[in-house]
Amino acid sequence: MRDIEGMSILITGGGSGLGAGAAAYFAQRGAKVTICGRRPDKIAAVASDIGDACMAVVADVTNPDDRSRLMQAAVTHGGGLDALINNAANMMRGPISALDEQGLLDIFHSNVVAGMMLTGLAVPHLEVNGGAIIFFGSVHTRRAFPGASPYAATKGAVEALTKVLAGELGTKNIRVNCIVPGAILTEINQRAGLYDDDAAAARLNAMASSHVLGRIGTEEEVAEAIDYLIRAEWTTGAVLDVDGGLGLGLTDA
Repeated sequence: MRDIEGMSILITGGGSGLGAGAAAYFAQRGAKVTICGRRPDKIAAVASDIGDACMAVVADVTNPDDRSRLMQAAVTHGGGLDALINNAANMMRGPISALDEQGLLDIFHSNVVAGMMLTGLAVPHLEVNGGAIIFFGSVHTRRAFPGASPYAATKGAVEALTKVLAGELGTKNIRVNCIVPGAILTEINQRAGLYDDDAAAARLNAMASSHVLGRIGTEEEVAEAIDYLIRAEWTTGAVLDVDGGLGLGLTDA
């Protein structure tokens, strides 16, 4: 397996949650990390906490000019590119009879299309030495959460996309894999205005018993799985559940 030290890694949605956790994890192991987000204060704080190994770029991944600028910044900061972690995503919830069409288009843009376009920009850089692309699925594709059809649909698309791109980019020695996390406390629901911090924490902690391992997960545990998929040079097209067994549908019966 390759060593993380010296790698150049681009992480979208790096201002909080899984993106920020992954940035800290990989910087601690010697990588040059570039993070992006739309909130300048959030990504600046993450980069400041991590140190010089982390560069923060204010960018909206749904904007073509921002994507180009972000990719160039990552290549410059890291002296090339070894891995792209497509983490940026938004949440949308609501009953199917009340969904807004533009809202649906927006969430597919942020959760699916933007990652596809950024991946296209990454290919010429990743194929230089062989590289890795990571997408994020969701346990929403394993268990039905009523009202979450928009988010679940985008994550189902991402899992299918992982397989197709693994086949397409394998000849360029680029590996494409997907992480499917379980319940982990991040800001995605709060950003969507669905919960405040306390309500979000209570909701997730109430799900602990639905996990076979009896608890919700941590950002570092997801980063460990990303680490494997970045370094494992004979693994591609994998959709890896990192969910404490939540997706197994544990019941008392």
